[in-house]
Amino acid sequence: MQVSVSAVPNNGAHLLAALLGTVLLVSGCGKDEQPAADPGMVRVPAGEFVMGSNKTDERGLQKEYGFVDPLFVDEHPQRKLSLPAFMIDQYEVSNIDYKKFVVATHYPEPAAWIQNGYNVRDEKLRSFGVEMLRRAASEYFKLDMDTTAMSREQLLAELDKAQKARDKLPVTVVTWNDAHMYCAWAGKRLPSEAEWEKAARGAQGLEYPWGNEFDAKKMNSGQGRDAENAIAPVGSYPGDKSPYGAYDMAGNVSEWVDDWYQAYPGGENYRSENYGKTQKVVRGGSASAGHYALSIFYRTATRGHQEPEAVSADMGFRCAK
Repeated sequence: MQVSVSAVPNNGAHLLAALLGTVLLVSGCGKDEQPAADPGMVRVPAGEFVMGSNKTDERGLQKEYGFVDPLFVDEHPQRKLSLPAFMIDQYEVSNIDYKKFVVATHYPEPAAWIQNGYNVRDEKLRSFGVEMLRRAASEYFKLDMDTTAMSREQLLAELDKAQKARDKLPVTVVTWNDAHMYCAWAGKRLPSEAEWEKAARGAQGLEYPWGNEFDAKKMNSGQGRDAENAIAPVGSYPGDKSPYGAYDMAGNVSEWVDDWYQAYPGGENYRSENYGKTQKVVRGGSASAGHYALSIFYRTATRGHQEPEAVSADMGFRCAK
């Protein structure tokens, strides 16, 4: 599976961006303050688990759907591995989590925040008159409502509501290094590919986090959601929960992991041109599939890959420890 890379569009809001400013404000988080590492994590006990698969593309799905990569072969061979105990985030890292990191370290914010207004300071908005707020709401924040007759107080309330809703979404448009830096700041690290897979499928080697039968209603594939709001707040789908209690490991956004994309031991019969220390592994399906949701995208053994510098509107991460 090749994870799509989405460019962040230029929406023509440069003047408003300059007026609004790009300095972030999050209360109660100083420069040297770090979040606690353990809350919000689940424990995966030591022991064996099933990794990979021996599946083959018997139905010719690669040709039928025009996939770039052959299906399943980079998952070969299925084998048992044993890992020591570790912790992994219960949810994908959210915008508000990542914003605390940006504020504390002055790390560059994701480009998407400049496009949708998530980076704006609250006091900057409150310094504007009603006409500027209307422009900001319609042209910069792109609120889907008629702002022409709204009062200043109504506008501020709607903008505050929009920012709070974005707080709960998984952070996206981040590179592998961005994810690595956040996890290190939080006293954690990116999970290995093996850790991610064990956390998703459990010791029994489940095909999906919830079991062995595909059920699109259990996770966020984008079905039933419009394109602008395809990604859901973290943990919104209780059916997409792994045996260890980690959410959104099948759908919502794909996730960076630590490993380079390479052949598994014993799987050298297939040689991908992308193998080597050039691309990082990406795990989990995303909401971008929409009504084209195919069960193969959401399997716990499915491997994606991207160059470390790539960013996508449907690719985020979670941390381990």
